[in-house]
Amino acid sequence: MPKAFVLMNAELGSEDSLVSELKKMEGVKEVYQVYGVYDIVAQVEADAMEKVKETITWKLRKLNGVKSTLTMIVME
Repeated sequence: MPKAFVLMNAELGSEDSLVSELKKMEGVKEVYQVYGVYDIVAQVEADAMEKVKETITWKLRKLNGVKSTLTMIVME
């Protein structure tokens, strides 16, 4: 099953609301708020790689409060 990890930078103070929204999103299997260079790590999974890419590009990256993302696609 295609899978990706998305590291996200959030606007200051928007982390909790972003985590809440991500947990409701179809295709997002795990969400963690983390310390370090990035603020949030999300695991995205779908039946097809195209669906993983669509979820990241058109849903996850468009959320209010997301400043930047780094996507790591898992090798099969």
